[in-house]
Amino acid sequence: MKLRRCSWVIRLSARIGLKASAIVRYHNKENRPLNGSICVANHTTPMDIVPLMCNEHYSMVGQAHGGMIGFFLSMCIKTTRHILFDRSEMKHRSAVRKRLTEHTADKTNAPILIFPEGTCINNTSVMMFKKGTFEIETTIYPVAIKYNCLYSDPYWNSSKYSMTKYGLRLGTSWAFVCDVWYLPPMCKKEDEDAVQFANRVKSAIAARAGLMSLPWDGALKRQKVKDSLKKQQQEEYCRIIVGRELPVCSEGLLASQNEADDSSAWGPEEPAESPLAAAG
Repeated sequence: MKLRRCSWVIRLSARIGLKASAIVRYHNKENRPLNGSICVANHTTPMDIVPLMCNEHYSMVGQAHGGMIGFFLSMCIKTTRHILFDRSEMKHRSAVRKRLTEHTADKTNAPILIFPEGTCINNTSVMMFKKGTFEIETTIYPVAIKYNCLYSDPYWNSSKYSMTKYGLRLGTSWAFVCDVWYLPPMCKKEDEDAVQFANRVKSAIAARAGLMSLPWDGALKRQKVKDSLKKQQQEEYCRIIVGRELPVCSEGLLASQNEADDSSAWGPEEPAESPLAAAG
């Protein structure tokens, strides 16, 4: 009974907050997640939870925080069943997976809301989904969220803005305008592993919201690009330029300098174009 009252208060608070300066258009509400399921969505801002909470009460899975965010999270945990973890401790991954399985096994529990990207992305793309969520044997309810940047820029670049500065910046914007699409539920196929299932869900969300589906980890925005990723892009660019696949060595893009200097490696030599043809 206590949890039911708390969920009603949270939904009411979310609706009051949105009425102040927000316009949210909901699509396909018949696909809203059911109890004992997992809801996944693309992630642009910490405010993503607000328009979703207006229609359904969710349990949250996320990173433990300090400061002001940590204070609100500690208050929420006292009234709702949430799952928080510390990214710095790898052992927590198995513990979180176990708690997710136990939560979804009880169909009286609220659906769990997860942002598989693990970080905020700038409202143009959907980045790589972490596979842990998709290892749970349950139904996945995808949700696509797209913001209208004409009225405000909801993206939170935590490397540039603190939570306080971001809140002031968002609060002084014209309006909070977005579309929310509830997609049909999806289940893992027999011939799919967790990574393939995650990519299929990610592609469906990106297509519905008109965003680019990219294979990169969103956490790259805080890290130096790995040499292996640079080399992969260099190899791909080399194949485009050469027109065919060439063997690649660790010291450079081409297997040998001799092969690069060999004109036959670049295809048959074409006759020189006449000045008249060039002018035409």
